[in-house]
Amino acid sequence: MAAQTTGIQQLLQAEKRAAEKVAEARKRKNKRLKQAKEEAQAEIESYRRERERQFLEHQEKHLGSKDDKAREVEIETNQKIAELHISVQQNQEVVMAKLLSLVYDIKPELHQNLRV
Repeated sequence: MAAQTTGIQQLLQAEKRAAEKVAEARKRKNKRLKQAKEEAQAEIESYRRERERQFLEHQEKHLGSKDDKAREVEIETNQKIAELHISVQQNQEVVMAKLLSLVYDIKPELHQNLRV
């Protein structure tokens, strides 16, 4: 009977050691998976940054930068404003004369509905 108990004890200890080894192997596996996931994430992020940089270079090369477009719009706006100022200077006297002539030249007439 004592031999059976010792055999059972040995089996229980062997089972315990096996469970510990399995648990340790799972921990190592999870650690490796986590490390691989972190490395993959870092590689993905690096690739994304590189592609973003290439895209921005391509965009700037073919479309120009936003600063260039803003500068072009500002120059064009300033040119149009200058043209409008010139037009105002050229036509100001004529317009004022027409307005004043219309104000001073009053022709009293009856409205067409009041005419008999």
